Amino acid sequence: MFFSENKTAACGLAAVLLLFGVSARAFSTENAREPQLLAQLPTQPSVNPDTAIADVPLTLQQALALTLTGNPELAAFSEEIRAREAAELQAGLLPNPVFGANAGNFGNRSVKGFDGDVVTLALSQLIELGGKRAARIQVAQIGREVADWDYEIQRVTVLARAVQAFIDVLSAQARTELTRHSLELAEKVVQTVSNQVKAGKVSPVEATRVEVALATTRSEMMRTERELEAAGRKLAAFWGSTVPEFSNVQGDLEAIQTLPSLPSLTDRLKHSPELDRWTSELSRRQALLEAEKTKAVPDLTVTLGGGNYLDRQDYVMNVGFSLPLPVFDRNQGNIQQAERQRSKAENEQQAAQVRIGTELNTTYLNLDAIHAEIENYRSTILPGAESAYQAVQKGYRLGKFALLDVLDTQRTLFNAKGQYLRALAAYHQGVADIERLMGGAISEDSK
Repeated sequence: MFFSENKTAACGLAAVLLLFGVSARAFSTENAREPQLLAQLPTQPSVNPDTAIADVPLTLQQALALTLTGNPELAAFSEEIRAREAAELQAGLLPNPVFGANAGNFGNRSVKGFDGDVVTLALSQLIELGGKRAARIQVAQIGREVADWDYEIQRVTVLARAVQAFIDVLSAQARTELTRHSLELAEKVVQTVSNQVKAGKVSPVEATRVEVALATTRSEMMRTERELEAAGRKLAAFWGSTVPEFSNVQGDLEAIQTLPSLPSLTDRLKHSPELDRWTSELSRRQALLEAEKTKAVPDLTVTLGGGNYLDRQDYVMNVGFSLPLPVFDRNQGNIQQAERQRSKAENEQQAAQVRIGTELNTTYLNLDAIHAEIENYRSTILPGAESAYQAVQKGYRLGKFALLDVLDTQRTLFNAKGQYLRALAAYHQGVADIERLMGGAISEDSK
């Protein structure tokens, strides 16, 4: 095809997403219970990001490596994980003991039947009953697990968006090259017609026609160049850069992978990061409910101290305890709130399953239609448009066709190539959407 020179460095969307993401199988329900979830994930890229800027053109693998190391959104989520780790540390700490001191009867002399000045020192310790500390630790641990899933979902989402931005650049780059070729042909046509006008072979009206066509193509060239620049800036923003420092990107839009069957993708969707995240979220809501139930049990405060009677230098030891009586407040309101929050999470999980399943079905059907469109362009439209253009060009040189026929077939050919490029880009972007839902590559051999 007209942009096959990039085939030596194919995009490999599924392979690259699998490299930087993780397959859906890696996120089973069992793995979701591991305390060190992110330790299993390849968060560090295998590509040196520095070489991605120095070496041109930019590949998809290099763009994703830069995204992983420099994306501000991922950096923010990693800080949230550290915050949850700190909350887990705090949840396991015991209550501090309380030191108290008081003095009584100051300024009064000791008389018969009364003591003089007395100083009392006491140390109190709150003893949590009902398993409060264990419940609090459980809530913090599952909270960090949920944060791990939130990070993974964001990581997959950012990588999918980066792939789509890369495809935008690659598509804009191909359209710019196509328009440049069209401009070169238009300039040649103008030169040829100008020579024919000077020779008196054609009317000056023909020269006006081709000059208008040339001006239109130049406007199209400026538009595609602006689109290419904008797409490059959008891609560079994924690693925190405001100006693209690469000259061009390298990839093969025509490398179309075959989609697995929809039932197989639907089955794998059950263990996608977003749905597995809701499994952890339900566990967290249950842990919160259990923690609220433990608060219904009052805590015991034990006090140990001693008093010193200053006048007669006598000492006395004091031991005591205090226990709130759960007469009015048994934390029943917070328990009911936690129950409702757990039920809400169950409904939200069902809504997420429906939403993700619907998005998968819609995207898959759209990709199937786009794939049929691409095959139609490859087998019928592009060969037919190319054949008609070559035949009309040859017939024009022999005087069988008018210039208007040449311009019309040329416009038809380049419009068909442009639509073919847009269909290829839409297909790759749809594949990236499915891989985002899956949490990894969609190819069967990558599971």
